[in-house]
Amino acid sequence: MIKIGRLFIVILLCLFTIVAKGQISGTVTDEETGFSIPSASVIYKGKHVAAVSDVNGFYKIAKHEGWTLTFSALGYKSRTLKVSASTPATFNVKLKPESTHLDEVMVSSKKSKYSRKDNPAVELMKRVIAAKHQTKLENKDFYQYRTYEKVTVSLNDISKSQLDSGVYSRKSWLKDQVEKNPITGKNVLPVMVTEKIFRKFYRKDPSKERIFVDAEKSYGVNELIETGDIFTVMANEVFSEVDIYDDQVRLLQFPFTSPIGKHAIGFYRYYIVDTLKIDNDSCIHVSFLPNNQQDFGFRGELYILKDSTLHVRRVRLSIPARSDVNFVKNMQIEQEYLRLPSGDWVLSVNDMIVELSVTGRSGNFLVSRVSRRNDYDFGAIDPKMFRGKAKEKRDPYSEMRTNDYWTDNRETGLTTGEEGMGKFLNGIRNIKGFGWLIAGVKAVMENYIETSKAGVPSKVDIGPVNSMVSSNDIDGFRMKMSAQTTAHLNPHLFLNGYVSHGFKSDNNYYGGEFVYSFNKKAYTPDEYPKRNIRVGASYDICSPSDKFKSVDKDNFFTSLRWSKVEKMAYYHRQTIDFEREEDWGFGVFGGLKFESNRAVGDWKFEKIGETLAPGQLGKFRISEAYIQMVYSPGQSYVNTKQRRRPTNLDSPVMKLKHTVGMKGFMGGEYDYHVTEASIYKRVWLNSWGKVDAYLKGGIQWSQVPFPLLIAPAANLSYIWQPETFELINNMEFLNDKYVSLTLEWNANGKLFNRIPLIKELQWRELIGFNILYGGLSDKNNPALPQNFGNNRLMSFPDGCYVMDPKNPYMEFRVGVQNIFKLLSVEYVRRLTYLKLPTATKHSVRFGFKMTF
Repeated sequence: MIKIGRLFIVILLCLFTIVAKGQISGTVTDEETGFSIPSASVIYKGKHVAAVSDVNGFYKIAKHEGWTLTFSALGYKSRTLKVSASTPATFNVKLKPESTHLDEVMVSSKKSKYSRKDNPAVELMKRVIAAKHQTKLENKDFYQYRTYEKVTVSLNDISKSQLDSGVYSRKSWLKDQVEKNPITGKNVLPVMVTEKIFRKFYRKDPSKERIFVDAEKSYGVNELIETGDIFTVMANEVFSEVDIYDDQVRLLQFPFTSPIGKHAIGFYRYYIVDTLKIDNDSCIHVSFLPNNQQDFGFRGELYILKDSTLHVRRVRLSIPARSDVNFVKNMQIEQEYLRLPSGDWVLSVNDMIVELSVTGRSGNFLVSRVSRRNDYDFGAIDPKMFRGKAKEKRDPYSEMRTNDYWTDNRETGLTTGEEGMGKFLNGIRNIKGFGWLIAGVKAVMENYIETSKAGVPSKVDIGPVNSMVSSNDIDGFRMKMSAQTTAHLNPHLFLNGYVSHGFKSDNNYYGGEFVYSFNKKAYTPDEYPKRNIRVGASYDICSPSDKFKSVDKDNFFTSLRWSKVEKMAYYHRQTIDFEREEDWGFGVFGGLKFESNRAVGDWKFEKIGETLAPGQLGKFRISEAYIQMVYSPGQSYVNTKQRRRPTNLDSPVMKLKHTVGMKGFMGGEYDYHVTEASIYKRVWLNSWGKVDAYLKGGIQWSQVPFPLLIAPAANLSYIWQPETFELINNMEFLNDKYVSLTLEWNANGKLFNRIPLIKELQWRELIGFNILYGGLSDKNNPALPQNFGNNRLMSFPDGCYVMDPKNPYMEFRVGVQNIFKLLSVEYVRRLTYLKLPTATKHSVRFGFKMTF
């Protein structure tokens, strides 16, 4: 008993000592502005005890009487505190900006004192970068690990006054959904959650990776919108996992230079802060920030193991406050690396929190991503796991896991708001007028109007909304009503159609299509991968340049043209198409088309040696078959009701197509062969932005009339269109062979950020160059004497010309993007063929795009 009593006294004394020691906590703020300072260092120098302030400047550290506590942050004068018994438990610190240090951060060539030469921090980081290749998991013959990932989207920064008044005070279910975020300390309202459990498998030789999804589910406001998976897909695409051991970290759909990447030494400035221990691991604490804080880069803290591996033990990343990244007001990424019994260091914790401000007010949304990796294994993997070419495979029951399964397999728990998502959604659905509200939101977001009541899946959608009203030079004002069925009517069989009326021409038009999908669809037949048969028929009017539009030809915005288009044709068209895509990026497409064309406007389909009757402009009919192969490895898509869109344009795209005209089959008047090929490639230039390149070429092998020759991809709209020439007129050049190259450099503000005053606008520069080499064989030139009387050819209309094969068409583009974070304006200058009567020397184009 005496021994037990002594032990009890010792324990009490230890507890008393711990309590007596206590803690010091508070906030670190800017003395001049009052703003909080994130990532400020709070250190007992030489004692290996340190802390770092969070996104709100809050810090917490053990109290050690007699020690000296140092508060520091890049760009501020340090402040020290001699800790004594009288030091309060709450100690708020104001740091004074240091002008000379700020000059360094702004990278002034005259005032900068930062030097890489003989800099111990730089020498250390060179060693870290050189050593990282020795510790990467890719050196293993095999590896696999399990990941649990949760992404939550919330309304952010809900004030106490908002909670005590207005809709929050009247709707208890809404107020109950609000919770305090433990990292930012702000009130948030979770609105959407996505959870995913997957395993990654890797084999070194032959090199291959495979993701196998065991479980996945998404719940929240995305359930209120039929194509709500757009939120899930884009959230995972934009807020992707960060691996600092890659040279470039892909985040927000941009590459950020990693602080331990091969180009990091020239991009960042490094400062050794102190040495300290993390769970008994001795580490060197290094702070870093970009040379130019408006560039796309990180600032933060690295904790590097003080041993021969020089592996990163912990990392904290954020974006500088002056960064040109749109909409992101605050971002914090924290990663922890764990030592396995084998001695290998592996990533175990990878968390991210991002505060977004879309409207400019303080914090509209908060996106948090929690990621935990475990179950690392370096043993041999069954070759069956790598069969097939798809990078990602799913368990057939991945989206059908029970609540018990999720409870047993979650690495982190759900918050109160995440758990209460069902009650929250029921409250939204019961709001008076909710049906009309959600219908309006859907019409704007999805471009379609659903015909069902709120809460009932729509079987028929009306739209696209933006093509209901348009215009052209023949029809004048034009109205269109269209609709399509959805997978809620039948997941394999789809119908779509439209009727339209041109008021100037007083013509009525129609179109309809039947689609059968061999794989079951969630909503539309265009969901990836497509395995469809399409049968369609239509009567309408078009110009030759309409086929180059990336949107519907009746789109209201693209109907606003810089050039009058009077070379148009009425067509009767019947089509049969087959589409087959594989989930590893390869697709085969084929089909038949039967089409009658009748000229209208300022041109004629008049054969050589033939004279048309007065009032007749001529017509012809074609029957053709085509086959096309497309390869885009790694491409993923997000589905919308009108069409699917790639989640990003980083994947290369290669296309090869051959078309055969069949004379005498179903009324076809011409036989011909056309081959076209194209390659698209995006090249990232690190912090200097990206270059998009489109290389195309094609040959019309046969003798054909001019409507079947190859016209350049002309954009006649004031709205910018990809892969087109901006100042070539409709049918201005007619070729039977061509090669074109389109280059576009988006520098992400790299140049503007170095110009005083201009850099405050956060504009981004664009430079583009388009070139076209074209030619026309003698057999297809109706103006040559040997072709007189050849009724297979047609006379060229006015305004159509033959290119000199040695004199390419060229145009130059320069523009400003990110105006008001939305608008882009481009000036286009034509460089060649300026003496043609159809030549427009320069013009302006507009575009609308929201990017980070």
